[in-house]
Amino acid sequence: MSSLAPPAPVGIVPTRVILPFIIVTLIWGSTWTAIRYQIEAGIDPFWSIGLRFSIAAAAIFAYGAALRQPLRLPIGGYAYAIAFGSSQFFLNFVFVYEAERYVTSGVVAMFFALLIIPNAILGRIFLKASVGREFIIGSLIAGAGLAMLFAHEIGAVARDGSDKAALGIGYTMIALIFASFANVSQGAVRVRALPPLGVLAWGMTAGATFAILVALVRSGLPTGLTPLYLGSTLYLGLAGSALTFPLYFFMLRQIGPARAAYTGVAVPVIAMILSTILEGYRWSMPAVIGSLLALGGLVIAMRARKPA
Repeated sequence: MSSLAPPAPVGIVPTRVILPFIIVTLIWGSTWTAIRYQIEAGIDPFWSIGLRFSIAAAAIFAYGAALRQPLRLPIGGYAYAIAFGSSQFFLNFVFVYEAERYVTSGVVAMFFALLIIPNAILGRIFLKASVGREFIIGSLIAGAGLAMLFAHEIGAVARDGSDKAALGIGYTMIALIFASFANVSQGAVRVRALPPLGVLAWGMTAGATFAILVALVRSGLPTGLTPLYLGSTLYLGLAGSALTFPLYFFMLRQIGPARAAYTGVAVPVIAMILSTILEGYRWSMPAVIGSLLALGGLVIAMRARKPA
């Protein structure tokens, strides 16, 4: 997985990105259920974050060592990994877990599908990445589809009109900004020169360390670790992090932060399909139409003539 692979030609999604895109969306579509199991267990969310990324960091270190991939970083690289890990694997997830105390995971998922917007804006500001008309049109179509898909959750928040709903959405937006800064930073020339597995492993180590330190101060050692909680945490650490984040940041470096963030559009659709299978979710006509619009917008945006 080279960090210096040539960028994709304009208007083309390279075939080497298609399989990682599918894997990431399928797995991340299932992580919402695992996170819900963690939250319902009543364990301090800082422990959930710390354990998840401790497992993920250990797996990436082992994977990199087994394949003899470079894991050491220059001094400046460690500084970047700490900043990146704090943003992506600590602060981002702290605010996601906090948001889900006040609004449903469906609302959080929908807002995270809008990661394409700050990624495109910040990519334009810091990376001088252009945003084409097709990408904008596709994003608008996908946004309309997601609004239809989550019409019930959005309506519930609107009817509630309470400070709790506003707080949940506010926390989600803060998480979105931290995730976007971490995403876009991967496109910087100096960062692209760093070993990607090394950046991820040390970044996850930093994020996990901060989370565990806060957890120890807040609640001491965790208790009541049920098999369901441990299984969910293991799944989130290995499949939901150690496997998917290297693939996702590979995509970031290949097709840019805006188009890579389109995994967030497909993820809620996958999550709803899994909810149908596992939880008996019943599809309404607006949800069906919304899913089709979201996926259609994804196709249009990913085929944009100008890189995004």
